[in-house]
Amino acid sequence: MPGSTLESPPAGLRVLADVVDILAAGFVTEDALARVGAVLRRGLGLSDARLWLRAPEGGGFRQVVGSPSPGGPDATFTPAHDWFQRDMEREQVAGGGTRLRFPLVFEAQGLGALEFRVAGARADGTVSDVGRVVARLLASVIAASELSQDLASEVALAAREADSQRSFIARIIDSLPVGLYVIDRDYVIRVWNRQRESGTQGVARDDAVGREVFSVLDRQPRELLRREFDSVFETGEIQQMEMESIASGESRYYRVSKIPMRLDDVRITHVITIAEDVTEWRRAQQRLAQTEKLAAVGQLAAGVMHEINNPLATILACAEALSHRAEELGAPARSGFEEYLKIIDTEVQRCRRIVDGLLDLSRPKTGEKRRVDVNQLVEQTLFLLKHHDRFKRITVQRQFSVALPAVKVDPERLIQGFMSLMLNAMDAMNSRGVLTVRSSRSPGPADEVLVEFIDTGTGIRTEELSKIFEPFYTTKPQGRGTGLGLSICYGIIEDHRGRIEVESQVGVGSNFKVYLPTVE
Repeated sequence: MPGSTLESPPAGLRVLADVVDILAAGFVTEDALARVGAVLRRGLGLSDARLWLRAPEGGGFRQVVGSPSPGGPDATFTPAHDWFQRDMEREQVAGGGTRLRFPLVFEAQGLGALEFRVAGARADGTVSDVGRVVARLLASVIAASELSQDLASEVALAAREADSQRSFIARIIDSLPVGLYVIDRDYVIRVWNRQRESGTQGVARDDAVGREVFSVLDRQPRELLRREFDSVFETGEIQQMEMESIASGESRYYRVSKIPMRLDDVRITHVITIAEDVTEWRRAQQRLAQTEKLAAVGQLAAGVMHEINNPLATILACAEALSHRAEELGAPARSGFEEYLKIIDTEVQRCRRIVDGLLDLSRPKTGEKRRVDVNQLVEQTLFLLKHHDRFKRITVQRQFSVALPAVKVDPERLIQGFMSLMLNAMDAMNSRGVLTVRSSRSPGPADEVLVEFIDTGTGIRTEELSKIFEPFYTTKPQGRGTGLGLSICYGIIEDHRGRIEVESQVGVGSNFKVYLPTVE
């Protein structure tokens, strides 16, 4: 309007506006509270404005804003039990000033006190009204800030607990003695445990997680691997298979399981793949099967050995009688008889060797076991064989470790087992080659010694290695062997709580390894 002027807002409203502006951020900081105190002092003409808040350690209220209290920087304000039910407290102070205290209350909870110091004897209504409003504002903002801090603390605590749980689960996965990894529906690796990092085909976790599984496991056929994963995603069934790997230079067997995983209990979202090394278990199963076969043959031999020996004795007696009768015939007729009699004698002796082999399998293990030096047993075996005509044509190399711990064995039977292995090596080399006999401590368990018989013979094909210890199985030509020598040797080693293993390469030779427990 013409001639009118716009009046400035009252001082109390300006102060409230400035306080609201400072507290608009919604977070209570010491700097913000100090700025509120300065606005109050300046805008209301106060000699001081103090703020008391609940002390974290208890014991009343601690001053956070304003000039130091007479009691010092650690002074506290402890109100009466009903003080927070008032809207203001007025008190005259020394020097003629007035102290106004306004309780900070939010939802019936006392949070602190706002204190004004006025130089005059009395404070006008504007100061009181502004004090009440600011006290309510501060109470609501402080309560909201504390609630936010509590929520933030709870969120931080929950996050720490979640991190701890994830770390715990990760340690469990890394501690498993199996290789484990997890892929999602895009075939991307999400989990890769420590066992997958080791070995000749190991891949570091940082090089695997986040990559497509086909680019990491690039030695496996891509389409075959995809079909295996897709089958689990589609059917929800666990897949198990066994595979053989020679990546480490020796045959290792693994049981691979692919397991469906659901995050929402409805749709299969991931596939867990676990690869367990079952080489030792498989070898133990093979040894058990071999032992069962030997036991079955032993039972068979025990039942029929006498029935076979009796007709063999009769045949030999008749052949001997015919030999005497042949002497009465003329030279032409005697020549034919002698040829037939020689065939009969040869085949009967062959049958007897088979029977003797069966008897060795079924014979009770009654030999006395005692402490012996395994090197001496090998030397005794070589001494017995040195007069063998074919054994004389091979070269024997001794590589004995000294100071080996003693073994507790039946010397006669163990010599029989060693002799069988050496004769087998001699046949594989066709009486020409090098036989290396080596003794040492076992590279595996410390309570074993190892004796190796290494030949430069024809070697054994991979598909035959698992059969060579079976009774009556032989790779020798017809009439050259009964197929019982290695079976008997296997039984002797097993009876001494040892084990026998073989490595062979066609055209290079074979290495038969005998492990025997020590007395220690």
